[in-house]
Amino acid sequence: MASAEFYMARAIELAKNGLYTTDPNPRVGCVIVRDNQIVGEGWHQRAGESHAEVNALHQAGEQARGADCYVTLEPCSHYGRTPPCADALVNAGVKRVFIAMTDPNPVVSGSGIHRLREAGIEVHTKLLSSESEKLNPGFSYRMRHGRPYIRSKVAMSLDGRTAMASGESKWITGPEARQDVQNLRARSSAIMTGIGTILADDPQLNVRFSADHDNWYPFGQKIRQPLKIIVDSDGRLPASAQILKEGKVLVITANDITIAEPAECLVLPSIDQSIDLNALMAVLAQREINELMIEAGGVLNGALLKAGLIDELVIYMAPKIMGDMARGVFHLPEMMTMSQNISLTIDDIRAVGKDWRITARPIYNEES
Repeated sequence: MASAEFYMARAIELAKNGLYTTDPNPRVGCVIVRDNQIVGEGWHQRAGESHAEVNALHQAGEQARGADCYVTLEPCSHYGRTPPCADALVNAGVKRVFIAMTDPNPVVSGSGIHRLREAGIEVHTKLLSSESEKLNPGFSYRMRHGRPYIRSKVAMSLDGRTAMASGESKWITGPEARQDVQNLRARSSAIMTGIGTILADDPQLNVRFSADHDNWYPFGQKIRQPLKIIVDSDGRLPASAQILKEGKVLVITANDITIAEPAECLVLPSIDQSIDLNALMAVLAQREINELMIEAGGVLNGALLKAGLIDELVIYMAPKIMGDMARGVFHLPEMMTMSQNISLTIDDIRAVGKDWRITARPIYNEES
């Protein structure tokens, strides 16, 4: 007889099918079990489409009556683009519902559970909750803290350099690492860079496939291109920039200026002649940006780190030496003593082609 943890683990695996496609909604998986047999499975695929519970119930049909439901996130109890999933479970006649984590939105948290219990359904919570949390770092962080989860991607040499003094940076890492970055882009709600990177590299910052790596995106699904954000205080974005060729672009400026179409311009307050990054993050949260990926140079990365806004670093380190005159990862000129440094918690280190990928989290306000 399989355990409750087994079925919830299966629901978590199903939720991962929506890793690249559900934004701005959370990734959710669901399993319906009757007489120790899985009779229905489902996951949320795209915003505006059926939720995981409804898809699993559809597959289970009449076998859902008297069955157990395992779902990675508390069933919704409100009308949005789709009807409440809690009502669907009640109407299907399920007997018990196992929930990995409650809804992180404080406005609605617990209401789905209340609706189920009110209908006489037995509810169990916090089953593999930490594993379920990892499915939606951005959605959870935005709901709890009012800003996106910020993941900065950095490509650097062994001596910690990201570009030559001239700005040249193609290519520090190998093709495998660059393809791995496409996965990070695809799961992100938005990708943000600074005007310095645009002027130096003229990047597209879009999600794209290579001929040898075309099997990681859900089959048959149209690629969801993340919003592209450019921090450009003085309006230097050229109309010929590659980033304007595809998808939506948001330019953040400190002054009301004319921006090349089709980009949208957003004027925000500045602090010491730089964009107020905390104000920017609040605006992005209002626009339902869950996971914000940073692909920028040392100035913007340094400002974000100084403000305590980087939640995760993904560092691709190449076995190359670029020398003293090359540019560093973070521009932090005020950091002069060891007591000012920022420690990192290393979560993962693995080889990607000839390079190494290091995933780490900054530790802010660490005691000396």
